[in-house]
Amino acid sequence: MKKQKIFISSVQRELTAEREALYAHFITDALLSSFFEPVLFEKLPADTHAPNKVYLDEVADSSVYLLLIGIDYGYQDENGVSPTEQEYSHAAALNKTILAFIKGESSVERHPKEEALLIKVQNYVSYKRFHSISELIAEVNRSLVALLKHQRLVQVVDFDAAINPNAVLADIDNEKVNEFISTARRLRGFPLREGTAVNKILSHLNMQFDEQLTNSALLAFGAEPQQFFPTAVVKCAYFHGLYIEKPIKDHRVIKGDVFMQVDQAVDFVLSKVAMGIGLRDNSNQAPMTYEIPRAVIAEAIVNAVAHREYNSNGSVQVMLFADRLEISNPGALAPELNIDKLKRTHASYPTNPFLAEVMYQAGYIERFGTGTGEILRLTEAAGLREPEFNLEEGFKITIWRPDNFNAVNSTAQASALASALATVQATAQASALAIEEMARVVLVMEGEMRTSDIMAALELKHKGYFRDNYLSPSLEEELIEMTIPDRPSSPNQRYRLTEKGLKFKEELKA
Repeated sequence: MKKQKIFISSVQRELTAEREALYAHFITDALLSSFFEPVLFEKLPADTHAPNKVYLDEVADSSVYLLLIGIDYGYQDENGVSPTEQEYSHAAALNKTILAFIKGESSVERHPKEEALLIKVQNYVSYKRFHSISELIAEVNRSLVALLKHQRLVQVVDFDAAINPNAVLADIDNEKVNEFISTARRLRGFPLREGTAVNKILSHLNMQFDEQLTNSALLAFGAEPQQFFPTAVVKCAYFHGLYIEKPIKDHRVIKGDVFMQVDQAVDFVLSKVAMGIGLRDNSNQAPMTYEIPRAVIAEAIVNAVAHREYNSNGSVQVMLFADRLEISNPGALAPELNIDKLKRTHASYPTNPFLAEVMYQAGYIERFGTGTGEILRLTEAAGLREPEFNLEEGFKITIWRPDNFNAVNSTAQASALASALATVQATAQASALAIEEMARVVLVMEGEMRTSDIMAALELKHKGYFRDNYLSPSLEEELIEMTIPDRPSSPNQRYRLTEKGLKFKEELKA
């Protein structure tokens, strides 16, 4: 098999030690030496051609372009462009696989042109930071093993397909499996029916082999997934201002299977962003909108949960600030992708293919790499600033909140809501956050409504989150009441506004 050339690019004088160490590592490492041939300009044989032609030809002849960014920009030609930047631009134009490694923290003072090159790289490809040669070699190893796996040149079992030796069938929640089948049959025409033996369903989904469960089976249907994967959680936080600082207005760690994590995380964000109520033109139910469309929030969180690196000790993070929503996960783009490609129609390269398949069957994702494109389309339609992608230490998307939103209630109006509730003689000391959520229930209530009707009006998915944060507080404050109070769990149970709730609704609209 012909080896792939890997061109090592950087300012030579500044990063001599790193270049030499990488070259030696590629030559001596048992795995990498079997697949890659390193190329260093200073080790090329003498050539009669101009140096710039030689190194650009070598970039063109290489399969992988490995870029090291330090402090110095290096020699500049008559146009003020360094050889390193020329090499990078050439590799990008030829759609080479680009791996970028940045020395030092973001606070390091770099040459202005080196800083500009860094920004150009950050806006295009995944990158990692390093502080020592040993860190650099470790990061390069991880990136190249991932590349070889994508090229199917090495047999590395994906995390979600790996057998979990500590799991047994009793660790699977049968009710979750049946709920999945019901949804998958309705949405995707799933061939198996409710009541089918769980081991047969898991085998069909490639989540069980020889009666042994895979990691994906536990992530999707486990009764207690965090028993096996403690960091497989979503950490949500809601901050007052523009930075991560105390006091935190609200925060929680969301556990459970991947579907529960997505639903609760989306509902957490929806409960914090502003909500507006439109005019009741075509139906009795007034249209409701959020300042960030639910579909945008859901797409971003689903992508983070489905495509995260589950071998990492990091967790998915969802952080809401006064001006933005940040969703990050410990994972990286597939080598075939970059930020430009994310913004266009592109193929799908799932990090966890079996987990992605079950989330597709349940209607959470599509198979065709449409997630980021949908986010861009929907934010533009909503008049929001274009989201930003950041590939440092994983994958982060920043979704910008609008400067102005015609909301009936929002965080900024918490005191007004508290005042409105006080005018109807609140029976308990409800928090500002609880008041906002109760206000939303009151605003969407029309006549007698089932739990599912109220949730649908608020675009919420997780019943437990709705019950704890919306329904129960509204009942406790006597803003709504049950139509069958002596049978709270009746399938015919409905809810309606009380006299106090009607007054509160009028106060909110005043």
